[in-house]
Amino acid sequence: MTASSRPVVVYGASGYTGRLICEYLREYHVPFVAAGRDGGKIKASMESNVAGIETADYEVVEVSHDVESLTDLFSGAAVVLNTVGPFSKWGPEVVEACLAAGAHYTDTTGEQDWLITCDEQYGADFAAAGLLLSPGIAQMYTTGEIAAEVALEKPGLDTLDIAVFWGGSPTIASTQTILFNAALSGAHYLDQNTYVPFDPEDGHTQLVIPGQHELGLALPWGGTSHPVWYRRDPRVANVKALGGVFNRALMLGVPQIVAAAIEATKDMEADEKYDALAATAAQVMNSMPPRENPRVNKSLDSVHASGPLGRAHCVIHGNQNYKQTGALQAYAAYSLLQQPPKRVGFASGCQAFGHRELLGVLRSFGLVSEPVLTVEG
Repeated sequence: MTASSRPVVVYGASGYTGRLICEYLREYHVPFVAAGRDGGKIKASMESNVAGIETADYEVVEVSHDVESLTDLFSGAAVVLNTVGPFSKWGPEVVEACLAAGAHYTDTTGEQDWLITCDEQYGADFAAAGLLLSPGIAQMYTTGEIAAEVALEKPGLDTLDIAVFWGGSPTIASTQTILFNAALSGAHYLDQNTYVPFDPEDGHTQLVIPGQHELGLALPWGGTSHPVWYRRDPRVANVKALGGVFNRALMLGVPQIVAAAIEATKDMEADEKYDALAATAAQVMNSMPPRENPRVNKSLDSVHASGPLGRAHCVIHGNQNYKQTGALQAYAAYSLLQQPPKRVGFASGCQAFGHRELLGVLRSFGLVSEPVLTVEG
């Protein structure tokens, strides 16, 4: 495999999110490599599923998933946008190849254990190389982080209570992530800058969702990225994040599916467990969901920030969750091609690019409304 003159690599380009990232890279006029383990699948996916691809500057590259092959592909690229999950299983080779090739790394993960691994095992090496390591740039995490940062513009607040809701069905990869998170790793929140596990026996939490009378059902959803991003933030000591879908019936079924998968795989070896969980995920979701509809695929991010003597509440209403992810990822690459990030090493999207900048990106594509901010004290 030879290095490409195109500065951005989308690894896992044939997946639902990968396609959308390619679509937005085209809108930013960023040349890219659409890469993955099956070149024919990628080519067909680009031509059939990426709007306007005939006007994009791109090439399709098939690559083996090993550090040597990926390093060869990434050499000469400035940024790698990784969508190949579960990231705890497939991510290390990509991160190590980025470090070897001298490329910035982002991904779309929702796996808390993978974020902790990136922070603790790879963050210092990326910082020493002047490279960004930014896992979790995605709607379910970054849009909520933007809301948190808007609330934290009021000084003196040290506790974040985060709720993320979305409409529609998860993709195949997202379904796998839900099961892998539940069966293979714990979910944590942040209490006085220390990770504390959620009780796996706890069921749904009922939450007040801004904009509706009916209570929503939420779950830890793997703990999310937010506790990891804020663990070393001197402003914040406590972070708890819960998530859910607006569809109450679907939410009621999730714990049963997860519990059955955990019970069925509890005595298996790691590789056998991965295969079994992937098969279970396929039974739940085995086809690509349709292209998002803004009237159906809505999102809501609500953050209560509090401190000893003050409160702030920020709500961001949006639509097309996966398109938000595509736009954020494409902008990250677009920005990195022009200037260094605000922070190198392990960093969130907001830490690397600025929360107001990312909010402007989502607003410019009509994907979120203006934040609704209420401040007390």
